[in-house]
Amino acid sequence: MESDFDKWISWNVKNYQRKTIMEKRYRNVSGNVQGLDPKLKKAESNKVRLKVSQDGSAQFKSITEALNSIQPYNIRRVIISIAPGYYREKIVVPKTLPFITFLGDVRDPPTITGNDTQSVTGSDGAQLRTFNSATVAVNASYFMAININFENTASFPIGSKVEQAVAVRITGNKTAFYNCTFSGVQDTLYDHKGLHYFNNCTIKGSVDFICGHGKSLYEGCTIRSIANNMTSITAQSGSNPSYDSGFSFKNSMVIGDGPTYLGRPWGNYSQVVFSYTYMDNSVLPKGWEDWNDTKRYMNAYYGEYKCSGPGSNTAGRVPWARMLNDKEAQVFIGTQYIDGNTWLISP
Repeated sequence: MESDFDKWISWNVKNYQRKTIMEKRYRNVSGNVQGLDPKLKKAESNKVRLKVSQDGSAQFKSITEALNSIQPYNIRRVIISIAPGYYREKIVVPKTLPFITFLGDVRDPPTITGNDTQSVTGSDGAQLRTFNSATVAVNASYFMAININFENTASFPIGSKVEQAVAVRITGNKTAFYNCTFSGVQDTLYDHKGLHYFNNCTIKGSVDFICGHGKSLYEGCTIRSIANNMTSITAQSGSNPSYDSGFSFKNSMVIGDGPTYLGRPWGNYSQVVFSYTYMDNSVLPKGWEDWNDTKRYMNAYYGEYKCSGPGSNTAGRVPWARMLNDKEAQVFIGTQYIDGNTWLISP
């Protein structure tokens, strides 16, 4: 019997040509032919490489040590090659360190792990809150991660209240993740703010595990809900109509262990779109949830376009969900959604 994954592959192969034509059509209409950001172009022309390994065979034994060795306000791409292993570190990539790349082994990716929650007391005596619970916090722009596993292993006894426990928070602008895994429970990936790109990534969690104010494109990603009870995947926080934000999932796969909504609005102007995405039967017929506040969905933009799988049946969708036509979908299905032609580079 054909597996869900096989069905997903078959469906996407069938639709690849049409999708590519639509993307090219939109790019031609937009006329956006700018080159890379000048700062990024300069940084990529003169790269520096550092190595990290826990066994002492490299320049540094920890990722934090490697970061601390870099001069603030660097103007060159610094590639930190991280050997396989488990790195129990709480990492902050500061705003003063742009152009950093975490590079792991594609066959045996390193894992950066932590277990802080929002209620943990920090060094200042105050609770960390969601913002500072992250295992890895990226405050810098032009950050890249390739072949890295990020996790927050905070666990909660059955019957207890689950807390926010972030694996990665991304506050820096123009950041990209390739072939990475994000694992956690609540608020696994805090897509806080800025333009972000995720390619061939896996994101696992149980409650609002992709959340934030960011404007991001998720392409070829696997989104897996590990909750057994009813939950929601996204909590996009568009709180102001003048603030350009949203999540676009394209050519991806949504699977779950229990019933789930595609999203619920954290703010009053939340925007989430799924296109060319396979959805298994964990996705509830209603598709979307309003967080028990009818005011939140009045200005929300929740759309679907040419999705497949049992969970993509739109017959029972909430009336405020949008089934996009070709023209409406164009803006969401290419990297132009995140102005990618000015900053996205091949990993």
